[in-house]
Amino acid sequence: MEPLANAPLPGRPARPLLMEQLKVPRRSPFTPDGHAALMHAIAHIEFNAINLALDAVWRFGDMPDAYYRDWMRVAFEEATHFCLLRTHLQTIGYDYGDFPAHNGLWEMTAKTSGDVVARMALVPRTLEARGLDATPLIQAKLRKAATPQARAACQILDTILHDEIGHVAIGNHWYRWLCTRQGLEPVAHYRWLTQHYQAPRLKPPFNQTARKQAGFSDEELDALLA
Repeated sequence: MEPLANAPLPGRPARPLLMEQLKVPRRSPFTPDGHAALMHAIAHIEFNAINLALDAVWRFGDMPDAYYRDWMRVAFEEATHFCLLRTHLQTIGYDYGDFPAHNGLWEMTAKTSGDVVARMALVPRTLEARGLDATPLIQAKLRKAATPQARAACQILDTILHDEIGHVAIGNHWYRWLCTRQGLEPVAHYRWLTQHYQAPRLKPPFNQTARKQAGFSDEELDALLA
C-alpha cells in the first residue's frame, strides 16, 4: 500500500490557540503562572505525540506487524503522559488549552507524510529526541523552584524521560531497518534528509547517556557534536 500522503491530519480541539513558535510568550518557571505554562507546553507536546504515533500506524502500509505494535504502544504511553500532565495542571488550577502553543511537531509530520524513512528519521529520532536533551534541564529549573508543585512535576518528567528513551529507540530501529531494506547508508542519508526537509538544527547540550540508551551510535553522536 502506498503512503497516504494526501490524507488529512487529525482534528484537534478549539484550544489551545496555535501560533508561530517564536511568538509563544515565555514565562518564568519560578512563578505559579510560569510553572503552569511550562507544564502546558509539555502537555501539548505529549498531546501531539499521541496523534503522531497513531499517524505512523495508519499512514504507512507495507511494514512488518511489529512496526504497528510498536507505534500503538507508543501512542498508549504518550496518552498516559498527557493525562499525568493534564491532571497536574488541574491540581494547580489550570487545564490544557489555557495557554497558547505552537505546531512545530505537526509541521514536520505533514512534510514527511509521503516518506516513511523521512518520518522515522526526522520525527522520533530528531524532534522527539530533543526531549531527551531538554528534560534534565527542565528538571534542574524545577528543583531550583523547590515547591511541592515543582517536585511533583519532576516525578512526572522522570516517567516521561524513561518512556521517551524507548520511543526514540523505536524510531532508531525502524529508521535503520528501512535504510537496510532500501540500501541506504543511515548516517549519510540522515544528513541528506535533514537538509532536504529543512529540519531544525539541533543544539547542545546533548544528553549523550539517554541518546546511547535510545540506540544512537557513537558515529551519530559525533556528528551531532560536530
